Amino acid sequence: MTGTALTWQQLRDLKRPEFEEAGDGWHEVSGRADADRVRTDKAMTAKLRDTQDSESAKAALARLERLSRNYEYIHTESGLVRTTLNGLAAELADPQRELTQALEEAAGLKFTVHEDASISYPSAVVCGNPQFGETGEKKVPGGTALGSSRFPLESNPGLNGEPGFDYNPNPNAAMAQDIADRIARAVRSAAEIDRRYASALRKLKAAAGLDVTEATLKDMAGDASAVRTAAKDYLADNVPFDKSPAERKEWWEGLTEEQRREYLDVAPDLVGNLDGIPSLVRDEANRNYLPVLIDSLERRGGDDAETKLGGLRAIEEKLGKPTIPPMYLLGIGDEGNGRAIVSYGNPDTSKNVSAYVPGLGTKLDGDFAGGTVQRALDTAIGAQGHDPSSASIVWLGYDAPQNVDVISTGDAERGAPAYNEFMNGLGVTNENKDPHLTAIGHSYGSLTVGTAAQQNGGIPGADDIILLGSPGVGVDKAEDLGVGKDHVYVGAADNDLVTQLPSKQQTGVGFIGAGAGPLGAYLLGDIADQGDDDLYFGKDPASQAFGANRFLVDDGVSVLEGGKMSAHSQYFTPNKDSVSANNIALIVAGVPQEIKTEEWR
Repeated sequence: MTGTALTWQQLRDLKRPEFEEAGDGWHEVSGRADADRVRTDKAMTAKLRDTQDSESAKAALARLERLSRNYEYIHTESGLVRTTLNGLAAELADPQRELTQALEEAAGLKFTVHEDASISYPSAVVCGNPQFGETGEKKVPGGTALGSSRFPLESNPGLNGEPGFDYNPNPNAAMAQDIADRIARAVRSAAEIDRRYASALRKLKAAAGLDVTEATLKDMAGDASAVRTAAKDYLADNVPFDKSPAERKEWWEGLTEEQRREYLDVAPDLVGNLDGIPSLVRDEANRNYLPVLIDSLERRGGDDAETKLGGLRAIEEKLGKPTIPPMYLLGIGDEGNGRAIVSYGNPDTSKNVSAYVPGLGTKLDGDFAGGTVQRALDTAIGAQGHDPSSASIVWLGYDAPQNVDVISTGDAERGAPAYNEFMNGLGVTNENKDPHLTAIGHSYGSLTVGTAAQQNGGIPGADDIILLGSPGVGVDKAEDLGVGKDHVYVGAADNDLVTQLPSKQQTGVGFIGAGAGPLGAYLLGDIADQGDDDLYFGKDPASQAFGANRFLVDDGVSVLEGGKMSAHSQYFTPNKDSVSANNIALIVAGVPQEIKTEEWR
């Protein structure tokens, strides 16, 4: 690895295993540094902090913390060197193989490859006699531009003295030029790879001094970015993006510890959102990727970036504070309106797991990180009160509509396959023999869940479905959701106007044509029949015709009495609707027989 001009002889003689062996050595250094950091933090720093309270103890703690930061720096930088060497060795395999094949073909044809990559070839011979007017040996120069078919030409006269065209009738000429081109292509490819990795490796230099300062941490982030850029293709090429969650889990389990660390330390974004990867791994990957994503959005700027930064910074703050049950970050991203998947409780070890899809107006912003994520925590706490082996997830893995007056089924149809893949992944990674999975849809999220249930095979692993504040779910009967009507539960507050949005037929008659939309139609009284059980997206899930289990919720304050949308947003919140929150928790915990029910509409 030189970072300078590369010759075909150097590529031919390159011993790639030596880079891999060096990478193994750096991996060992990285692992030892991490183990020493853990021992320093747990065996020394923690005990000293718990047992001593003096000025000398504080000074010792400061030195131990500096030592811990040094170990962390060594762990990270050594890991980056490891990935750089492994990526270089892996990516050089293809051009080296291409060169080897070209050289072997030249030898088989008795061609001579010269030091300058030109190739000598013999004249064509038939029955022992030179053909096509050639004698002796010809030579082609080193390879032409990629894709060119040029080779040395012989001039031939045209008819009646007219200018002819140039060609070389000796087939060896074309074969020699093809080999020369392939050699050139292999060397160019290897040189580009060499340049890319040499540039990354040159950045991996430690500054003088013992302290890991803010400048050092910034430099470390820059180092990681450089290696990530260089090795992205090497790492991405091996990730089974187009495979099933079960196949991804098998892939991850088949990696060595060194390979896993490369993804977690260098390219965490490649595995952090991958369904089928264990939750602890996804959590670590996304925690590693979070500051990278934040930095990227800060550099991008603009209103959209600022909105998403509000959500990501709030999530980052939450991750820094311990909770019971603990918080796991199972996904983040900036595509669309933003992506975030947060679990309270480990969904791999918990027997009862719920995955809640938020709806109308939800996006990755400060409100999501506050109120929406809190709903998952409240549900997890409530469910663990009935069965400690419970976890609750909020899944923002799709774009929810942002305005009630322009909603359609499109967002739900796009989000449903992603939700089903996530649920499939939960079942694959769960360590219990028969986990109890609950799909929860709130607001427009209930349509997404309903749409997911109508996909081929239904929602993978789902035992129960909870629909909250629903404007309809795309089917007319609970039994059409694939879990049996007795396993479909509905919470609908009478003052939640989203659960009363008139059907499209009703809105089409009145104010929607004038721009008022379904919400305007409701507020302006454009409902021909107040007893009608058809909503905007199908039959009212709280109606007798739908046939689900309707559980008791607080009716909330009417929008006409100043309640705004409060009745639509309090289903999960114990201090606003304790009955509804407990009913949800009971279903998630697998004891739905204890819920409080109410009559259908």
